[in-house]
Amino acid sequence: MNFRHFLGKRKSQDEFNINLIMSQEKNNLGDDFKKEAKETINDLAGDAKEAANDFVDGAKDVLGGSQENKKVLAGILAILLGPFGVHKFILGYNKEGILQILLSLLCGIGGIIALIEGIIYLTKSDEEFYQTYQVGKKPWF
Repeated sequence: MNFRHFLGKRKSQDEFNINLIMSQEKNNLGDDFKKEAKETINDLAGDAKEAANDFVDGAKDVLGGSQENKKVLAGILAILLGPFGVHKFILGYNKEGILQILLSLLCGIGGIIALIEGIIYLTKSDEEFYQTYQVGKKPWF
C-alpha cells in the first residue's frame, strides 16, 4: 500500500466520521426541538382547559345556571345556538344533540324545534324544569 492511497483512505474515513458526528448533532437538535415543542403544546393545552373552565364558571354565574338547574343556560342556548344542539349537550342528551344537528343540516327543522324548546325551557318554573329535563330526562319538548 502506498502512502497516497493510505492518505486518501484516511481522508475518506475522516469525512465519514465528520458526517456521522454532524448527523448525530442534527438528531440531537431535532430531539431537543421535539421535546420543547411537546412541552409548549402541553402548556398551551393546560392554559386552554383552564380558560374553558373559567368561561363555563363565568357563564354559570351570569346566566344563573347552577350545576343543579341548567334552565336559563339551556333556554338561552336553545334560542341562540339551537340548530347546533348545544342545549341538548348541556343537558346531557348527546344522541339528541347529534340528531338536532342532523335535522338542522338536512331539512332545517332543527332550528325551529330548538326555538320552541328554548321558549318552553324559559317559561317553566325552576322546579318543573329540573324535574322534567334533568331528573326525568325528557329529551324533547
